[in-house]
Amino acid sequence: MRCADWNIAGARGEMIHGTTHFPDGDAVGVLLLGHGFLGYKDYGMFPWLAEQLAKLGWIAHRFNFSHSGMLEGKEAFVRPDLFEQATWNTQVEDIEILCTHFKEENVPNILFGHSRGGLAALLAMGRGGIDVDGVISLSAPSECNSLTDTISVEMRSVGYIERASSRTNQTLRIGRVFLDEQLADPDGHDLLRAVASIQTKVLIIHGEDDPTVPIDCAEQICAHAQCPTFARIQGGDHILNTPNPFPLDGSPSPQLKSAMYAMQQFLQNFVSKP
Repeated sequence: MRCADWNIAGARGEMIHGTTHFPDGDAVGVLLLGHGFLGYKDYGMFPWLAEQLAKLGWIAHRFNFSHSGMLEGKEAFVRPDLFEQATWNTQVEDIEILCTHFKEENVPNILFGHSRGGLAALLAMGRGGIDVDGVISLSAPSECNSLTDTISVEMRSVGYIERASSRTNQTLRIGRVFLDEQLADPDGHDLLRAVASIQTKVLIIHGEDDPTVPIDCAEQICAHAQCPTFARIQGGDHILNTPNPFPLDGSPSPQLKSAMYAMQQFLQNFVSKP
């Protein structure tokens, strides 16, 4: 498989850094892969998933959200100032830009997101600003604002709250803009309302043993979706039991294999039969 790195101006002019995996022959479709909170395009399962998708004939674009704080490398959050300014709106704007930039006519275009990226994918689709044929959400929360009242008061008083990255040993800030934008537009941040307006097929994948985002969230999303497929992954945690880093030729966990199988079955619905 051939890979190529790229960067594109994203939300508020900040750069989105990405890597594309190309199939050996003609592409059957295009798939965008967005990461979760504290994640990045090279984290854990993402390179492996993109490679598997390319083997199935898909052009797979994995990317760092413009305000993730991650640039082209795999080590530290180089731009913690951008991380502090990240909001649902910046992520949705990135998705809108990428869906327009990479759209291919006459083949299916699919959007995939993990955790916070999954929520952003559903939110972008529900707001109606993107034109894709289907959405795949993995381990996504069911609400945009899960902050407690105490933390919300702290954020608005101090201007930020802090979160630690065990991967890089950095302490990062989530700025109050994350909360302010939601308070200014509650309807635009009502995820389940957004999900109910999605008319395309949606695949919801969630590990039954996810300690970070409980599987109840997936059940709520499915209950509001018009055309859902629900893949419950037995024994699956938030990252499908996949270490970071995970090599392209690594042996996937049973949970990652199950998720990939669910994705393959879902994507087959969009591929023209000979």
